[in-house]
Amino acid sequence: QVQLLESGGGLVQPGGSLRLSCIISGNIGSIYSMAWYRQTPGKQRELVADITSVGSSTNYADFVKGRFTISRNNNKNTLYLQMNSLNPEDTAVYLCNAEAVGTDTQGYRKLDIWGQGTEVTVSS
Repeated sequence: QVQLLESGGGLVQPGGSLRLSCIISGNIGSIYSMAWYRQTPGKQRELVADITSVGSSTNYADFVKGRFTISRNNNKNTLYLQMNSLNPEDTAVYLCNAEAVGTDTQGYRKLDIWGQGTEVTVSS
């Protein structure tokens, strides 16, 4: 199975930058897309950005376009989120997500895997 572990969160001033990392282990080849989500107590979990395993096609939420960049290294074992021009509204727990294919006696099924999250605080 796939396991995900986020790191890189912390405290940053408005206008600053931060890079989040997600270390991927297990059956990496089963993953067909990855994403960063974020969660705050007063909001639903929201998609920040995603990237496909084949072709590295990316998609961004409108509120981060031009500021954040999602990428994955060539070995496919690390997912990144480069965050620039941060503002206090970006404060959240950021979660790494993988969509993968699993198999059982019934055939193929979709797996949705989550990391524990890394906390980002943007404050002066």
